[in-house]
Amino acid sequence: MSDWTDCLDFGVSIAKQASETVLAAFLLQKEVQLKSSPADLVTETDQRVERILISAIRARFPLHRFIGEESVAAGEPCVLTDEPTWIIDPIDGTVNFVHRFPFVAISIAFTVNKQTEFGIVYSCVEDKLFHAQRGRGAFLNGEKLQASGQEDVSKCVVVTEIGAERDDLALSTMTSNILRLLQLPVHGVRALGTAAVDMCHVATGGADAYYHIGMHCWDIAASAIIVQEAGGVVMDTDGSDFDMMSRRVIAASSTSVANSIAQVVQAFPCRRDDEDPTRCVCGAAGVKGV
Repeated sequence: MSDWTDCLDFGVSIAKQASETVLAAFLLQKEVQLKSSPADLVTETDQRVERILISAIRARFPLHRFIGEESVAAGEPCVLTDEPTWIIDPIDGTVNFVHRFPFVAISIAFTVNKQTEFGIVYSCVEDKLFHAQRGRGAFLNGEKLQASGQEDVSKCVVVTEIGAERDDLALSTMTSNILRLLQLPVHGVRALGTAAVDMCHVATGGADAYYHIGMHCWDIAASAIIVQEAGGVVMDTDGSDFDMMSRRVIAASSTSVANSIAQVVQAFPCRRDDEDPTRCVCGAAGVKGV
């Protein structure tokens, strides 16, 4: 099972099964709780879907490890080891889910030796299943994907998100980044409210680039390999190699477009996902202890 295809097939199956829980609750009134900010929401459905996914995987692969958004929020460590690890976002786009805005996804990545072997993003309302396996290409509902290959940033549609951070530094940085992109210029800037689906649009060629600061590993781990296997480029916003724990990402149609965006996008301080949460906070004017 060195190619991990059995795990991929199982992941696709349980993503589709779990989507039934998402869709059953989509049009209903939700009980909402806040996490880190007024824009960082969680519902009972988020928690239920994560339990469904982890329980099913654990029953089939009892020695595998997990990083889940709601598990981490509940206090479990966010540590990526060399062991087979499933990285799960049960509902990427919870604000969309609460407001019935139809871009809501289940995101599942699988890593071994800290290398992503496959990624699955299921856009539940759209019934769009994106997946990729390392070295085997990226697909949407079985059809092979290819990034646009655009080399000229001035001809790009760029996708981004404001995100959940709401302190003054984070907001001013994110809005000024959009302004700088528009002044390059680019054809347009879009936001769908889910990092996983945003990045998958880069893989389809419908968008030419995506960037964000402040998201988490479970938001982008699956879609990063989908972009890469579609021929796109994924890197840090500072131009260095992609690190899913850094909370910074650029995904683009080409290296030239990624570099053009890296030259104008500025970051704000963010604690790494795998860092001790007692050491610093995200979005502060300087990284400080708490």
